[in-house]
Amino acid sequence: MVAALELYLDTDATRRIRVLWEALEAEGVQSMRSLLEQRHRPHVSLAVAPRLDPERVADALRGTVVAAPLRLGFDHAGQFVGRVLWLGVTPTVELLAHHALVHERLTRAGITLSEQYRPGRWVPHCTLSMRVPNVLMAAAVRRCLEMLPLAGTVVAAAVADHARNISHPLP
Repeated sequence: MVAALELYLDTDATRRIRVLWEALEAEGVQSMRSLLEQRHRPHVSLAVAPRLDPERVADALRGTVVAAPLRLGFDHAGQFVGRVLWLGVTPTVELLAHHALVHERLTRAGITLSEQYRPGRWVPHCTLSMRVPNVLMAAAVRRCLEMLPLAGTVVAAAVADHARNISHPLP
């Protein structure tokens, strides 16, 4: 398992993603709804690492509004190797600048982050499923496309490490 710096969405966007989770589950695709005893929350991760110390992250980001009220547009679906299905976020100038700022502050504090989330490599997304059976992928993507476009505003942020039962809110 990994730890992440997660951005959470407004009520309407969160509800719409949860409805999509339900639709995927009804088609036999295990969604993020099924993980963590249904405590998983739709989000976009800004940074990921094998472990993150919430206090150290908070210190590194002191003075930064991590939960900046960014407007996020979800306009495509995608797949990562390993049967991971996600909704893609349009990479706006504001979002990319915010991501770069957060990474610069964490890196300057000596916090080691996963390479695939670094500026220039990051694919902004909201994970929907980590285990889509190959035979159901096309139908799952089609279901996602039926829900798009979707817009949401960032309303909160936290350091989350579900393996260690940590959810540490950030400003």
